[in-house]
Amino acid sequence: MDLTTRYLGLNLRTPLVPSASPLSNEVEGIKRMEDAGASAVVLHSLFEEQVKSELQEVQARLMYGSDSFPEALTYFPQPAEFVTGPEEYLDKIRKAKESVAIPVIASLNGSALGGWVDYARKIEQAGADALELNVYFIPTEMDRSSVEVEQEYIDIVKAVQSEVRIPIAMKLSPFFSNMSHMARRLDQAGVNGLVLFNRFYQPDIDLESLEVRTRVNLSTTQDMLLPMRWIAILYGRVRANLAATGGIHSGLDALKILMAGAAAVMLCSVLLKNGLHSIRQIETEMSDWLAEHDYQSVKQMQGSMSQKSCPDPAAFERAQYMKTIMSHK
Repeated sequence: MDLTTRYLGLNLRTPLVPSASPLSNEVEGIKRMEDAGASAVVLHSLFEEQVKSELQEVQARLMYGSDSFPEALTYFPQPAEFVTGPEEYLDKIRKAKESVAIPVIASLNGSALGGWVDYARKIEQAGADALELNVYFIPTEMDRSSVEVEQEYIDIVKAVQSEVRIPIAMKLSPFFSNMSHMARRLDQAGVNGLVLFNRFYQPDIDLESLEVRTRVNLSTTQDMLLPMRWIAILYGRVRANLAATGGIHSGLDALKILMAGAAAVMLCSVLLKNGLHSIRQIETEMSDWLAEHDYQSVKQMQGSMSQKSCPDPAAFERAQYMKTIMSHK
């Protein structure tokens, strides 16, 4: 069975790609993903806060002792002291590229341009095959319009694209007033892929301690329906490759996403819950289903149930809403 796909200009053995998570914190973990059947891997994210922290630390070290006697040369930081989180991330990319044959996709997570452009260039130089920009942004300023917020995404893509030649994917949230319009703007800006959707982890309130607590809730199959819907709507309407993340826990889930039009299927919660062997199980389940239903390849069925191809295009829009409500008993 031919499960090959093309994502971000990369030829992948299958569409199954572990997304950014703690599983890729170490190079050994990346090697285990390859052994388990991953066709590529998205590294854990380098966060904007880490970049800012490094810049602040370097500045502090450079200024330390500046009012002392010029003879006190030992105040100046030695090169080894500059190695902080971001530099370790770049070193991890280099080591991963030396250790595995599958594509390595780096991930930058932030909310504004900041040090992204500079580190995007360094990530390319370190050998990453592609770069995923995860814009985790919750605007709270009441005098800031949606137009301004959306323009930040466009500015980030254009700024990073002007500095690197490797493919760029943008991982988006679903919280746009017109997702189709935003996807088209990013597509026109030259983004190579759209990853739908990142998950905003919501704070909770501890009633005993009266403190705000963070909580990580892993996805369920129900979470898959939102990215599947939007991939089906966008397929064939944008040039960028589409990838789904969130809620894909089985081969059947992956097949639905591919039929909607995805080029890649990102896996995270299922790997955290059940282990890396889930990759091979999902691949086997996909192959068995395709063979049973007389498909020869993933490409043959990709997009076959997208809005532009399925027998009932209105099913992805409001027309289905009333039918769904009325059908509940």
